[in-house]
Amino acid sequence: MNTPYPAAGNGRADGRAGGHGVVAEKEFASYYDRPILKPPTWKASNIAGYLYLGGLAGASSVLAAGGELTGRPRLARASRVAAVAGVSLSLAALIEDLGRPERFVNMLRTFKPTSPMSVGTWLLSAYTPLAVAGLASDLTGRCPALGRAAGYGAALLGPAVTTYTAALLSDTAVPAWHEGHRELPFLFAGSAAATAAGFALIATPLAENGPARRAALAGTAVELVAGRLMRRRMGMIADAYELGSAGALMRAAETLAVAGAAGTLLSRRRRALAVASGAALMAASAFVRFGVFAAGVASTEDPRYTVVPQRARASAPPHHPG
Repeated sequence: MNTPYPAAGNGRADGRAGGHGVVAEKEFASYYDRPILKPPTWKASNIAGYLYLGGLAGASSVLAAGGELTGRPRLARASRVAAVAGVSLSLAALIEDLGRPERFVNMLRTFKPTSPMSVGTWLLSAYTPLAVAGLASDLTGRCPALGRAAGYGAALLGPAVTTYTAALLSDTAVPAWHEGHRELPFLFAGSAAATAAGFALIATPLAENGPARRAALAGTAVELVAGRLMRRRMGMIADAYELGSAGALMRAAETLAVAGAAGTLLSRRRRALAVASGAALMAASAFVRFGVFAAGVASTEDPRYTVVPQRARASAPPHHPG
């Protein structure tokens, strides 16, 4: 059987295609020329969509609370709509991937603090009714005090909603996800802030979108810096983010994020530019999620991403604290 995997020495001079770190050139193959890890069986459209829409929801709740506190009712309402739409579609995508709705309900039978999936399930179960109640009160005008309280509660849970999925991915054995555990939450948080701000730029008049512009710039900066730092620290595993479909998605995300941020700076008096910038930011965030998912799949299909780092750790001198 011909091996479908390139050996470590088939790349550049350092034994990998991307040039991160130094890995000795060695030929190797996995047992029976099969992947060492099973690739994720999740559907990209469901799970990458779930990651993206959950980020949009959580960050939008924070932006809605900001609009409420600063007297920007249209910003607050648009962000509440984005939060409810995002979390509803996110749950639909998750349940679709699970196959049966009762599987989501079954996860509520226990609470396991050490399990990101368990914590995330309970987090979504607490966040969703708060976001819905806040929007319902805004649209109907009923129970305004309770509606505001629900909105603020959703905003408090929003940051966790945007980032728990990063912990969920990092808790797996997938090399491209597990090795990114330090920066992935920041990447997701920045990306979520940018996409929530992008939606607000599209749906909110210029007079009220000041907080959205600032959130767009801050979120884009965090997204770009975290992504670059993650790939630099990951060594040869960064190839999974730089090659193939994942690389194309991540490069497109960076290009759109920069374009969206630049447009945001110039959009104070131009409604059409604000809309275009918002669309670019939302597309960039979606590409980030799909790129991260694709990188994870790619890193399980090539045994280099598992074997080379293991050999490097095994050959490293022992660390003696103190």
